[in-house]
Amino acid sequence: MTSKSNTTSKLDYSLVFILILLFLASCLAIYSAQASGQYKENFLIKQIVWYVVGGGIITMVMTLDSDQLKKLTWYAYGLGIFLLAFLIVAPASIAPVINGAKNWFVLPGVGSIQPSEFVKIFIILGLARVVDQHHLKNPVKTLQTDFWLLIKMGIVTMAPLGMIIKQDLGTSLVFLAILIGMIFISGISWKILVPIFGFGIILIGTIFYFVLWSPDVLEKYLGVGEYQLRRIYSWLDPYSYEGTDAYQLTKSLLAIGSGQTGGKGFGNREVYLPESQTDFIFSVVGEEYGFIGSSVLISLFFLLIYHITKVGMETKNNFYTYICVGVISMITFHVFQNIGMTIGVLPITGIPLPFISYGGSALMGNMMGLGLIFSIRYHYKKYMFSTSA
Repeated sequence: MTSKSNTTSKLDYSLVFILILLFLASCLAIYSAQASGQYKENFLIKQIVWYVVGGGIITMVMTLDSDQLKKLTWYAYGLGIFLLAFLIVAPASIAPVINGAKNWFVLPGVGSIQPSEFVKIFIILGLARVVDQHHLKNPVKTLQTDFWLLIKMGIVTMAPLGMIIKQDLGTSLVFLAILIGMIFISGISWKILVPIFGFGIILIGTIFYFVLWSPDVLEKYLGVGEYQLRRIYSWLDPYSYEGTDAYQLTKSLLAIGSGQTGGKGFGNREVYLPESQTDFIFSVVGEEYGFIGSSVLISLFFLLIYHITKVGMETKNNFYTYICVGVISMITFHVFQNIGMTIGVLPITGIPLPFISYGGSALMGNMMGLGLIFSIRYHYKKYMFSTSA
């Protein structure tokens, strides 16, 4: 009895359908958000253009099979490191400081490009490559090999993380979420992970204690700025900072709460919320479509995550499976963090809602991630058994 495999190239129509639904939800929400009149730009048209560009990105990435992705991984990762490093030293004419952070390249005729959005995908590829290659070279697992794998994964993540952590806390947290997700699937022994994560929990609790009771210690020894502390305080007690740091949060709570069960209807917004087309797009959905509409949108994200999980479980290629876990970790963290911050459960970090919020860089990065999933299904290998003579 011998095993044969043939590649059956096909488009993942289920994922296409989910993506179309997300596109329609994004268009409806952005159309309503831009009606506030804060800007004269037509964000809806721009979002449609970015979706078209994202479709092109998916098409290009989808044509790459496993071997080609492996060969391109470190070139893409190196490009990401170069862009982040260049962003630090780039002149203000092409990399201006916006809201105290230097995260964007401003290119004539193109607009603003945030390289960290693409580095998320490059990190997923890099971690998937490291884990896959490590297990091929070390078929026999020991605590020593597991610890060495953890170090390699840490290096891949910390190299870009170190360049953006002070500039963009939200993206830094996404990098860590991807790393944690990949660690759980990497097969590293719990004898190593339990002490590390236990220490991490204690460290976070300690920092939170100092935030509440001794903030001067954080300012002196960790360089935490006063504006960063105000973000935490305004999250914990938003109505004491309603006119300043918690203005958007209190308006978001008012908008979502006023939507009640069924919402106010399409275009019937009453709460003015600045920048609602980007990070606070969920507030628009909550006000206009209420609990029912918000639940439908959240269910759509769960459907997307379920589908990617199914793809990862069906593939026989470990490299592909690791990629699926990385994309799931990225999207899941984005969704929970964005929705959590709009309802006051989590602090505001400036993370957009995937595929819904307006933004070219974020959308193209997410499309690149979905392109990897489309690639897995497009190059799916079907195994058949036949009896040799």
